[in-house]
Amino acid sequence: MQTLATILWRRLGQPGHDVCRLERAGENWQIDGGAAFRHEDGRVAQLHYRVRCDRAWHTQWCTVRGWLGGEAIDLSIVHDAHGGWKLNDVPVAELGHCVDLDLGFTPATNLLQLRRLHLAAGEAADAPVAWLDLDGGGLTELQQRYERRSDSDYWYAAPRFDYEAMLEVTPDGFIRRYPTMWEAEA
Repeated sequence: MQTLATILWRRLGQPGHDVCRLERAGENWQIDGGAAFRHEDGRVAQLHYRVRCDRAWHTQWCTVRGWLGGEAIDLSIVHDAHGGWKLNDVPVAELGHCVDLDLGFTPATNLLQLRRLHLAAGEAADAPVAWLDLDGGGLTELQQRYERRSDSDYWYAAPRFDYEAMLEVTPDGFIRRYPTMWEAEA
């Protein structure tokens, strides 16, 4: 395993931090991180996550472990070669067209879409994702759109949450500034 980049984020609007590293394992990519934060409903959380992608940045699997308030979290997410998604070995219907995984509690997984899409300046693409909803405890579809405006700026939209903003990214593809949500500290 070779570490290529690391980042530390501070959560905006609620107390919290997240730390993540990007790793290369042979031909595969992996992000490995941990988040400690106060959830919107007031519960405190500590979650470790690991997401593995193939060489083309297609999500293969993910684990999320820790706790949210008094609830233990131990999730396994698998995206198989046929496009199917499973959450703790239970198939999740209607996500077969989603290539990417988005963990809603961290900005780390935006790197996966940005790397896979590999947009040139002026290009835009829709990137529907399998989104982990901690509150609902399941995977659902989240429509996202990215438009690259410069080497470090992407216009981002998630209509489900009525959210649009200019994301600033590092040369490695990590989000440096996620307006109203996260900001890199180191």
